[in-house]
Amino acid sequence: MDTSKTPKELGYYFPAEFEKHEATWLSWPHKEESWPGTINKVFPAYSQFVKILALSEKVRINVANQQMKDSALRHLQDAGANLSQIEFFFNPTNDAWCRDHGPAFLINPASDIKKVIVDWGYNAWGNKYPPFDLDDVVPSLIGKHLNIPVFHPGIVMEGGSVEFNGAGTVLTSTCCLLNQNRNPHLNQGQIEKYLSDYYGIDQILWVDEGIVGDDTDGHIDDTIRFVNEDTVLSVVETDVNDENYELLQKNLKSLSTMRILNGKQLNIVELPMPDAVVYDGMRLPASYANFYISNKHVIVPTYRSNSDEKALDIIAQCYPGREVVGIDSTEIIWGLGSFHCLSQQEPAV
Repeated sequence: MDTSKTPKELGYYFPAEFEKHEATWLSWPHKEESWPGTINKVFPAYSQFVKILALSEKVRINVANQQMKDSALRHLQDAGANLSQIEFFFNPTNDAWCRDHGPAFLINPASDIKKVIVDWGYNAWGNKYPPFDLDDVVPSLIGKHLNIPVFHPGIVMEGGSVEFNGAGTVLTSTCCLLNQNRNPHLNQGQIEKYLSDYYGIDQILWVDEGIVGDDTDGHIDDTIRFVNEDTVLSVVETDVNDENYELLQKNLKSLSTMRILNGKQLNIVELPMPDAVVYDGMRLPASYANFYISNKHVIVPTYRSNSDEKALDIIAQCYPGREVVGIDSTEIIWGLGSFHCLSQQEPAV
């Protein structure tokens, strides 16, 4: 394949998460510094996540070595996961956040080669958590395992910073993509060109804000998610005294003025924020928007909050064809991310 051309020139595009998957990719958690003193507490909820995924698609897990694979298998057996649906790949990682370091799969159903990978640069959210050299090469390693072409745009981009409707539109945030710690040599127009060329999309919609406590500088997967081509779930804070209130109102206002490619206004469904989750005096980026859509389920992080049930009900109304499953993410969110941050879909084609 001529990888000197862009994926878009070759007819490839990034499908929406709610389209059919072949598999979900994960990187098994192992970095103590991400969950200081509590990493062993994340495995029960994480294994439940894998168990639900494996009910409707393959789960492909990056591990460093046989020892990590054996440990993972023990946790998954304890959770009752269907091990015949789970595959392990010896791709060592620095951390578990596969949404950001994992492969971006693009498809072109009309091509002989129906699936390709884009390997964006990865710098651990603006060089916050070195080293990240192992994470940075994961997409290319997976391309080699699967024997499919890999494109290298040569700029930093993270999967959690972009949200797709599958019909040519991507939502993202200025606070993340225009941050000087990512691609300081590029302006907004140049970044839009990369998004268009390497995700195969035609329209970029921008909001400004992320939520408090988000060390990624405002990933969109904590604030706004596409339900379908023209409907979004947008997180709102009802407490006017909460530090997220104004930020999320600003995003809501921006969304209300947007039009997608066919000229339609977005349908906006408001999703509440959980009660503040604080650990060691630090506000954590707890959000119900960090759910993951598998083939038959929507897996939603819950936080032992009064808003949990309401959030699950709202999400269930948005995805009538899928079963909504809440999994307690209180231990996982101490690592500053949840189920969407931990996973990356591989589309079926």
